[in-house]
Amino acid sequence: MHFDLLSKKDTQAIDALIESYGGGKAIGDGITARRDYNTRKKMAADKGFGEMLEKAEKHARQFPKVEDFIAGENIKTTKKGVCITQVSGFQGAYVTSNCIRRIAESGDILFPTEMISVVALTEHYVYSGDLLATLTMAENILGASKFCSTNLLSTPLPEKRFTRLEKITGEKFDRRDLGDDISQIILKNMGTPFGNLGGVEVGDNNHLVYLDTITRTALETGANFFLNPSWSTIVAACYFGRQIPQLSFKISMLLSTQNLIQFRMLMNIFKEYLRDDGSCPIYEVNIGNAVSPEIFIQCAEELKASDLPEIALTAHLRINPDLGIEGFDWTDNAFKVLESGTDLTIKYESDGTARPYDTMEAYFLSDEERDAKAELIGDVIYHKCIRCDKDTREIMRRGHDARFAAVAYKSWEIA
Repeated sequence: MHFDLLSKKDTQAIDALIESYGGGKAIGDGITARRDYNTRKKMAADKGFGEMLEKAEKHARQFPKVEDFIAGENIKTTKKGVCITQVSGFQGAYVTSNCIRRIAESGDILFPTEMISVVALTEHYVYSGDLLATLTMAENILGASKFCSTNLLSTPLPEKRFTRLEKITGEKFDRRDLGDDISQIILKNMGTPFGNLGGVEVGDNNHLVYLDTITRTALETGANFFLNPSWSTIVAACYFGRQIPQLSFKISMLLSTQNLIQFRMLMNIFKEYLRDDGSCPIYEVNIGNAVSPEIFIQCAEELKASDLPEIALTAHLRINPDLGIEGFDWTDNAFKVLESGTDLTIKYESDGTARPYDTMEAYFLSDEERDAKAELIGDVIYHKCIRCDKDTREIMRRGHDARFAAVAYKSWEIA
């Protein structure tokens, strides 16, 4: 590159943040320790989620198995192009629990292997046991291969979080006083009613707030996969993640990776900040909704030719009615991508029916509102899982391999 993306001052601030938590190894070891099932189960029970986890274990035993579908329809994998299943909207423990119950009762939905949550990392969500219980159900009980948490930069936090970070890094963060020793980063661009999605705007050195919040969250809950919506936070996370192999990131389609030029910009960033072992802190790139299947395939081809490590590429098949064009449906395009022999992660922001709370509003409810509407939001996710299941079964009928959560296989066990 002609110009360094991070100055010496920038890297020193990130290094200081890492050292404030004991260093990269200490952070990584702390994350690993909090991912143990028995550790999580005990912590969640102590915070009042024990009964919920017991019910989730019981419900999970009722989930159907991929092998039965394969045998029942004599499915054969005859083509290249692997389909990875992903559903978004697992908005906390009560919502996730409700969805698990609905799927168990239906008895015919193959559960996706990747789960996305767009819940602000509030003090309550991170420290009350809500996120911990969600992760325990998702990762340990259902065996999801990835659970992505979202850090919205506009999340109100105790003032002490900001003053500590300023002392450590030497930077200043423009924020408003909300009272009761709570402060909030001031967003200048109100791109949506929710404040530019509460995080796409990352002004000045606010990437440090992003990194600090995900670090606290990871150490408290064992969360290890985070949505990354902004150019500056991607660069910062790649540098930050070089020292912490337990952490990985998903690049949001809201970054607007809508063409090959923007994709190549991303690849340059990845190349600049690979880990010493050649791996990349970025696990997945969600390609934008405006991309054609031909350009998606070319993104995959250029990534493969780049000598970068394997990075998953994702496309939305259905989206919330307030996130894009009405009637958006990328299903036929997904078939084309897979038919070319290109691996594809299929993501569902919606099931395509615009039911209540199948909107971005559900992403910005308060902790109290979200829990009160858990059944309604859980119903939305349930129908997303139905849509994902139906589409993926058709993909398998066409001769492609598909990946589901561990609970969808006969070898499943809680771990």
